[in-house]
Amino acid sequence: MGLTSRQKQIAEIVRVEGPITGQHIADKLSVTRAALRSDLAILIMSGIIDARPKVGYYFTGRSTLGLLTEEVSDIVVSDIQSLPVVIQNTKSAYEAIISMFVADVGSVYVVDERNLLVGVVSRKDLLKLATNNNGDMKTLPVVMAMTPLSKMVMVFPDTTVAAAARKVIDNQIDSLPVVRCVDDKTKDYEVVGRITKTNFTRLFVDIAEGREVGHHK
Repeated sequence: MGLTSRQKQIAEIVRVEGPITGQHIADKLSVTRAALRSDLAILIMSGIIDARPKVGYYFTGRSTLGLLTEEVSDIVVSDIQSLPVVIQNTKSAYEAIISMFVADVGSVYVVDERNLLVGVVSRKDLLKLATNNNGDMKTLPVVMAMTPLSKMVMVFPDTTVAAAARKVIDNQIDSLPVVRCVDDKTKDYEVVGRITKTNFTRLFVDIAEGREVGHHK
C-alpha cells in the first residue's frame, strides 16, 4: 500500500529534523497531534520511522524512494493503459492520418478483418511515405507505411509498468500496444490498449500526489 501525501510529508520532516516529537510534527503541518496518530502508526509499521520514549520520532534509513519502488512494482500495464486507436489494413494512408488527428495520438494500430493486430503506423512512418512517394496519400494503402507485427514491441495487460517503461526506453519509442494472445500456436494478438510516455508520467504524478492509480483514456 502506498503512502498518502501527508504521510510522505511526515516521513520527510522526520528524515530532515529527527529526532522530533509528535507535537512538533503536528505544528509544522498545522494539525492536531491526535490527527497524526494513524499516519505515524502506518509509518512505524512500514519501517520508515521509529519512536523512542523521551526522544521522539526518528528516521530508520529506509528511503521513501524504496517505498516508491515497491509501490510501482505492484502496478501492471492494465492499471494505467489507454484505449487503443485502430484502423483496418484495407484503409489508406490518408485515413490513418485522419485517425491520428481526430484521436490526437502519435500512432495507430493496424488490424485485419478479424481485428487481429498486423502492424503499427506512426506519424514518422507516414511522413516518410509522403516524402518517398509522389502518389496521392489517399490511394496509398496504410500497409505500405506500417511496421509489421514481426518487428513490433508489445506488452501484455499483466506486464509490470517498470518492464513496459524499460521497453519504451530501450527501443526509443513513444508507445506500446497492449495485447492479448488469441492463439499461442499462430501467435495471433488482439489489441486491448496502448501505453505511452504520458501514461507513465501521469502514474508518477498520481503517486506523488497520493492519488489512487486508475485507468486513463
